[in-house]
Amino acid sequence: MILRDKITRLEAFLIGGFFYIIPLHTSAQQSNNTPYLIVLGTVQDGGSPHLDCSKNCCEALTVFQKEARKVTSIAVIEPKNNFNILFEATPDIISQWKMLPSAPKAIFLTHAHMGHYAGLLQLGREALGAKNIPVHVMPRMANFLKKNGPWSQLISLANIKLFPIVANESMNFKGEIIITPLLVPHRDEFSETVGYRIQGPNKTVLFIPDIDKWSKWSENLKAILESVDYAFLDATFFDSVEINYRPLEKIPHPLVKETIAYLDPVSQELKNKVYFIHMNHTNPLLDPKSRATQWVLSQGFHIARKGQQFRL
Repeated sequence: MILRDKITRLEAFLIGGFFYIIPLHTSAQQSNNTPYLIVLGTVQDGGSPHLDCSKNCCEALTVFQKEARKVTSIAVIEPKNNFNILFEATPDIISQWKMLPSAPKAIFLTHAHMGHYAGLLQLGREALGAKNIPVHVMPRMANFLKKNGPWSQLISLANIKLFPIVANESMNFKGEIIITPLLVPHRDEFSETVGYRIQGPNKTVLFIPDIDKWSKWSENLKAILESVDYAFLDATFFDSVEINYRPLEKIPHPLVKETIAYLDPVSQELKNKVYFIHMNHTNPLLDPKSRATQWVLSQGFHIARKGQQFRL
């Protein structure tokens, strides 16, 4: 198990030439009843390996790496009340669900792009046949799900129950976890996009897996870092060289190098709070042994890895 408050630079264990993250739960963690966050996936919507990708980034993956890489999702576990909250319903929801100690009591979605809500289909009559799982969404996202199949069938069959959320309005779960949606600028064809501020009894998390350039956001990332303990930030692309096959203006994510340059003036304490997440299949940060990974770590930042746990 990897607990953030017990490690500094340790990202993974090297066993037999492979990097392993030790996930899930221990009796010690369960006995103290402390809420915690677990990283369920770190890859961009299309996954890794990516469909029909013949580049080395996908072709050279081992069987283990192919199985281990999952689309970006996190969950908050509240052991005292056996209450789990899932953030994002990804295409990898089946294996991610199994990483939880019990079924989630609520799901929070960020927006209507493939990797963030497609997993809802697994809750329908063809699969789980769930009963009224609460799904918390912004107004446009709720309208999109209600008016478009097959999502509308999940609602009509009461597989899911939508709970509208409002930007900057906090929700309290079991008196232990407070969740606040934050509007962020993104490619909003079908819904608005939000990140989340997740506050536990002792620690606070910022989760923004998708955003356009930081300069487009009405909030100040540097100021927000002052008020949180961990920040999981959009790392879709490492640099412009990585995506020289597509116009940058059509995919205006903040490049990892841009984010690091933007945060260069802040203290090492603030940099240490940042965990890059939501990495495209081409992103060298997915490889714990890459030069890019070592460079990011040397700059004082972290890279999220599946299975990492953070006490809240």
